[in-house]
Amino acid sequence: MAPSNKKKGAAAQIKIAADNRKARHAYEIGDTLETGIELKGTEVKALREGRANIGESYASIENGELYLINSYIPIYEAANRFNHAPRRPRKLLVHARELAKLHAAIQRDGMTLVPLKIYFNDRGRAKLELAVARGRKAHDKRHEQKKRDWQRDKARLMRERG
Repeated sequence: MAPSNKKKGAAAQIKIAADNRKARHAYEIGDTLETGIELKGTEVKALREGRANIGESYASIENGELYLINSYIPIYEAANRFNHAPRRPRKLLVHARELAKLHAAIQRDGMTLVPLKIYFNDRGRAKLELAVARGRKAHDKRHEQKKRDWQRDKARLMRERG
């Protein structure tokens, strides 16, 4: 994630438009990458309203380009007939070297490209945080949940005892 930079004496805020919270539970997250996302004007306005959903989406390399598939950005009501298709594939903007690394990770290691969040950076540009991830099995998910619960209980006990 991009750090929030100081701008004219005040801290710049990063506004999260959509978050994929299930991804950290269902996948073992490896490297993350900040990508640009090619949007139409009404999509930007709908994202600023914060009702987008990337819970069931994924990224795919098609014809040498990276696309975000199955993401949902609702229509912008004030746009009338100039609206966008809510579930259209959206092109992701990455450097050629990064695209080659992603392609190699998918082909060689059997990894998946999972979007973690869509946010607006300090310059007001829409960015997508993309992760190279491996799917977890059910027993791995249970193990992670047990470990998280133990860490929470341990922290609570340490607070109580001083």
